[in-house]
Amino acid sequence: MPWSERLSRYSLFWVSATEAEDIVGFVNVIGDGGAHAVVLDTVVSPEMQGRGIGKQLIEIAATEARARGCHWLHVDFEPRLAGFYVDVCGFRATTSGLRRLI
Repeated sequence: MPWSERLSRYSLFWVSATEAEDIVGFVNVIGDGGAHAVVLDTVVSPEMQGRGIGKQLIEIAATEARARGCHWLHVDFEPRLAGFYVDVCGFRATTSGLRRLI
């Protein structure tokens, strides 16, 4: 299934940042149909990083998830991204599990 079709089918919503009509940042948010939303695919183009775009995308995602009735916004991240998600965006580090299926 093409990525754009998966995005439309499974996403709760997505947020993008543009500059001069070019997409420079993107966040995909999926949901469980209830209280939980999950951030996936946070991306800011390398030349635009460090300008607060990622934080702004996450803030918009949090506001939109809340407006849609979600009580929790989840994100999984690699340890190297903790500074962004925990320190910059205000997520609380938690213990979670991950199981490789293939």
